[in-house]
Amino acid sequence: MTPPTVIRLHPDDGVVIARATLLPGAPVEGGVMAQGRIPAGHKVAVRPHALGEPIRRYGQIIGFATAPIVAGAHVHVQNCGMGDFAKDYAYGVDATPTAYLDAPATFMGIRRPDGRVGTRNYIGILTSVNCSAHVASVVADAFKRNPFTGADPLADFPNVDGVVALTHKTGCGMTVGEPLTLLRRTLGGFARHVNFSSVIVLGLGCEVNQIGGLMEEQRLAGRLRKMDIQEMGGSRKTVAAGIDFVREALQEANRVQREPVAASELTVALQCGGSDGYSGVSANPALGAASDLVVRHGGTVILSETPETYGAEHLLTRRAVSREVGEKLVALMRWWEDYTRREGAEMNANPSPGNKAGGLTTILEKSLGAMAKCGSTNLVDVVRYAEAVTARGFVFMDTPGYDPVAATGQVAGGANLVCFTTGRGSVFGCKPAPSIKLATNTPMFTRMEDDMDVNCGTILDGDETVQQAGARIFDLILRVASGEPTKSEAFDFGAAEFAPWQLGATM
Repeated sequence: MTPPTVIRLHPDDGVVIARATLLPGAPVEGGVMAQGRIPAGHKVAVRPHALGEPIRRYGQIIGFATAPIVAGAHVHVQNCGMGDFAKDYAYGVDATPTAYLDAPATFMGIRRPDGRVGTRNYIGILTSVNCSAHVASVVADAFKRNPFTGADPLADFPNVDGVVALTHKTGCGMTVGEPLTLLRRTLGGFARHVNFSSVIVLGLGCEVNQIGGLMEEQRLAGRLRKMDIQEMGGSRKTVAAGIDFVREALQEANRVQREPVAASELTVALQCGGSDGYSGVSANPALGAASDLVVRHGGTVILSETPETYGAEHLLTRRAVSREVGEKLVALMRWWEDYTRREGAEMNANPSPGNKAGGLTTILEKSLGAMAKCGSTNLVDVVRYAEAVTARGFVFMDTPGYDPVAATGQVAGGANLVCFTTGRGSVFGCKPAPSIKLATNTPMFTRMEDDMDVNCGTILDGDETVQQAGARIFDLILRVASGEPTKSEAFDFGAAEFAPWQLGATM
């Protein structure tokens, strides 16, 4: 049966979503005809809206009519904008007991000596400052397969996934206090990450972010090797010593063996980027269904991107396990309002131009769609950027909306796998955690199949339900956690995307 030309998400909605481009005069719904060209993924009004009237999608307010809107009109930036409305935080009223499964699924994980379980086995090279970034990259490059000769320095180490240098552009010229604390918390999270068997941190020697201070503040003594270029006698000597360290570490790292472990050992970062009008219809709710399965099997999912939850946070506070947890989320929203005001920005500066081209009009609309990734289970905790996630279940982490910065914080917090939805076609990786890419629509999936792992456009095409797609995603999560490479891993994504959140002035 041919699917309808539009998608209705809620009985109370005054708009529907064009499944494909609608030409003028095309039937919409209930006798309404398109008044102009409606691009695929964009909204079309199914009833008139007066000036200032709320516009609803998902049964929730996504904006207000900035001009009178007739039935059949294209609803977008030209006639829909932000406005204030009351939100009822109703802390915990929708929290319900989680229906845990009696027989959790398993995957083939890597059990570390401290009992934690990894999904990959990397050797990591971190940098305290941008000044040591090149040296770190030279060390890591010494262990990369040569694409021209086929020579592979890791051929004798089949249980090692790679050697990766995670570099950044800060560490000096920065203020002591919150900016330095945030950087150190991020680096500390990666230094402790379960997907690293060994870690070395390289510094210059005179930077603000001294390695000794990093190790003391993050309690990393005994967990990693450290080298300062100035103390080692220069770049070449540091590279030689770094290569020697990696060669030594490879022997021990290769001894690991995968073993069956419970799915409760999964900590999955939930990300979306390059969103379109279908993100909140297909890929995000499908990932939400998979998230519910992760939680029901005893695992953890981490939602982030605070600015992309803005305006819809009251739907999460209703699922909070306590008033305290809910109030932590609301406090983040107030901080972001102050932060953007101080920087001369506004929260509705997001969606991006690409998001708007894909059919998203306001941050409220984007937030409602983005939140679908976390499914329906209780909000059990709210943590700061890059803070260790210790609770099991659905956790919210404070991060910016910019995908690399957000994912970096989630992985620093302990995520051992990333699921990333996209409608426009974002390409991404986040070593040492494998990244699964989920496409919202079939045309983009077909066009970028080398980058996309899952096509959720099947939901729009009428080939499967959200729940069926979610089960398919959960099955892939288990396979990837067991070692199956993702599309981004096959193309060696994940090192350049390391992007700690930078706060404060550059001095």
